[in-house]
Amino acid sequence: MVNTVLSGAIAGVRASVVEIEANQNSAGGFWRGEGVVSVVGLPDLAVEESRDRVFSAFVNSGFLPPRGFFVVNLAPADLKKEGAAFDLGIALTLLGATGILSPDALKRFGALGELALDGTLRAVRGALPVADALGESGRVEALLVPKANAEEAALGAGKQLKVYGISTLAEAVGVISGARSVAPASVAEEIFRPFREGSPDLADVKGQLLGKRALEIAAAGGHNLLFFGPPGTGKTMLALRLPGILPPMTRGETLETSRIHSVLGMLSSGAPIVADRPFRAPHHTISDAGLIGGGHDPRPGEISLAHNGVLFLDELPEFKRNVLEVLRQPLECGEITVSRATGSCRFPARFILCAAMNPCPCGRGDYALGCKCTVEEKRRYLKKISGPLLDRIDLKVPVRQLPENELVASPQGETSAAVRERVIAARELQKARNGGVAVANAQLSGKALQKFCALDAAGVKLLRQAVTGFNLSPRSYDRILRTARTIADLAQSETIREEHLSEAVIYNRNDFS
Repeated sequence: MVNTVLSGAIAGVRASVVEIEANQNSAGGFWRGEGVVSVVGLPDLAVEESRDRVFSAFVNSGFLPPRGFFVVNLAPADLKKEGAAFDLGIALTLLGATGILSPDALKRFGALGELALDGTLRAVRGALPVADALGESGRVEALLVPKANAEEAALGAGKQLKVYGISTLAEAVGVISGARSVAPASVAEEIFRPFREGSPDLADVKGQLLGKRALEIAAAGGHNLLFFGPPGTGKTMLALRLPGILPPMTRGETLETSRIHSVLGMLSSGAPIVADRPFRAPHHTISDAGLIGGGHDPRPGEISLAHNGVLFLDELPEFKRNVLEVLRQPLECGEITVSRATGSCRFPARFILCAAMNPCPCGRGDYALGCKCTVEEKRRYLKKISGPLLDRIDLKVPVRQLPENELVASPQGETSAAVRERVIAARELQKARNGGVAVANAQLSGKALQKFCALDAAGVKLLRQAVTGFNLSPRSYDRILRTARTIADLAQSETIREEHLSEAVIYNRNDFS
């Protein structure tokens, strides 16, 4: 009789249900008197090696190794199976095939976990999306996972199935047979609370009122921004405080973000979800595959790890040109498609791009500060950033050297909490305007842009002057409108007034002098 346990295989940031089937084949033979297990169904080397881990776990857990010839099938057969997470499911089906577990009892459970040689269970990546997939399938009542993955899996399973965190193979057998009772894992509400103590606060930043204002606008409308100025003026300090003024993530955003971190094995029992908005700051030596995702079997990159949060690129011109250019697609549509010979994966990547750069190769930018760069050297340096990429950045903000009186004074600015309240109020206006759907102003396009960003005669005249005077592209024109809409929302204004538009125009200039 065929014994079956359900598990899951990761594909992108989702999981597909996998049936692990085991059956003793009387036509098989023996090898040195021990059991022989053939694993089929497109397994990789780590899955094939599970036979040795499973047999050792049997011996050290008090079970006799199976004797005879067994076939373990991982279905569907055309879906590639990777990693050691199938160990537990394979072990349980073999125990069913040898009569230790009932086939009917096995069908009620899903299983996920890597077996150590002594029979203990090790944490695996992807427990959250696998729990998602099994819960949505409705084919099992409970899921067995390593204790370290229990809360993470419970978050994905929701109320659709019970999740049991177990420590050993023997404990898993006891739960399935009913000989051992284990309390189902649950998700504590406290883990959803963002803005934990110790987060960088905007009140710590001295001066830089223009930079703080730009941060507030970016957070309120989801706009990309670029800080430029000499080293040590506070560009990075400002960027680090952007996540703290963004609205808290919704339950749906928390699940999306945590799912990405789960497939990369970045969640733990101490932090089973990503409650705070992510802040990713890759080094400028990163490759395009490291940034957008890739590999032989594509996995998410930095832009997906920044989903629903902030991607900070410091020293922007130092990044390779081809690396920066791959950002165009995700900045426009909020996702990236990575194609390989083995298939393609679509990864979510809706983030706020926050970049920082020096105005010239030496960094000083101003001859009064000792800059000795020639005009040609400055031009070549700035040319490292393409026009199309700059067009996708709504706010370009100078960060100047602080005067002596501001430098020695104590910071007296607003706290991140105070600014965040205004940001949340502006986001609520946007949500109400879009019929209850949370769409940030930076995502407005087409008819929505025309409807919500209508200008009066004075505004039309001002914008025409800006287009002519600064030689703006059509994309920049639309981005000025979106930025002006956000500035109006922060002022709780239903219409875009001339002062809102003027401020938006100032931020959109490509003048880095």
